[in-house]
Amino acid sequence: MARTRLYRNGVLESEDFPVADISDYLADPDTTVWLDFCGPTAEDLAAISEELGLHALAVEDALSECQRAKIDCYDSHSFLTAYAVRMAEGSSRLERSEVAAFITKQALVTVRKDEHFDIDAVVARWESAADSAKSGVAFLLHGLLDYIVDGHFDAAQVLDERIEELEDLVFDDQPDHPSLQRRSLDLRKSLVHLRRVVVPMREVVSTVMRHDMGLVDEPMHPYYQDVYDHVLRASEWTESLRDLITTIRETQLNLQGYRLNTIMKKVTSWAAIIAVPTAVTGFYGQNVPYPGFQEVWGFWASAAAIVVLSVGLYVLFRRRDWL
Repeated sequence: MARTRLYRNGVLESEDFPVADISDYLADPDTTVWLDFCGPTAEDLAAISEELGLHALAVEDALSECQRAKIDCYDSHSFLTAYAVRMAEGSSRLERSEVAAFITKQALVTVRKDEHFDIDAVVARWESAADSAKSGVAFLLHGLLDYIVDGHFDAAQVLDERIEELEDLVFDDQPDHPSLQRRSLDLRKSLVHLRRVVVPMREVVSTVMRHDMGLVDEPMHPYYQDVYDHVLRASEWTESLRDLITTIRETQLNLQGYRLNTIMKKVTSWAAIIAVPTAVTGFYGQNVPYPGFQEVWGFWASAAAIVVLSVGLYVLFRRRDWL
């Protein structure tokens, strides 16, 4: 399924026209064409590649999955690969949608690998900024990159909120350690995936903005600079969140060790106190004569020794915060 749009002198003139008509429209230097494919076949791209002069390697990359976010430059066009991301509902799992784009002087061809990439949101951005449509392909490409980068920024914000929730749970009096470990692991995995798609976008956007590329005109340059600033912020935010989740994990392990040491300290202290009456009664249980043997005062002497020594140990341990 393909979607098309035609701009002439910055004005939207036609939509959803046949793909075969694109070459006729491009004969006019005042026109700009957008073509969108969702899950295309090799035959779909072969037809348009002949009309636009697309390189075979770029077409191959557009059909392949799990490409690295990048931009490749060829004689007649540029080829871009990027990822839109979103957080799955009710979980810390990051979902990615790959999109490729062929960028020519008068045409932008987007290739979505699945329907999860919300192309309608990109179209809505174009419609909301129709005043800039005179910039042609630079205008269309900006809307695409702006949507993708804003998604990265939103995902980083959601992960930041999830990590703050995790911080509060770590310091609970009775934390659920298995749940904390699972959540921290899921967040760390999501941050790793987010970093893989965010960090390369710095090079992608900076390459698009280069004057020798000839893709961005002067009116659109401030808008691309704004996108680049968002890319930097999302990248730095992702890096700081990754360090933060590592710190939370280390804090959780340290707290577990501290609580375990506290428990062992208390158990050992009570064992020492209990050992006192055991030792005293064991001594007086000998079958040999000793001071107070078979005498009433001998019983009271042993009882007094038990009480005094036990209370003395208890007071000593309390002063040292062992109980």
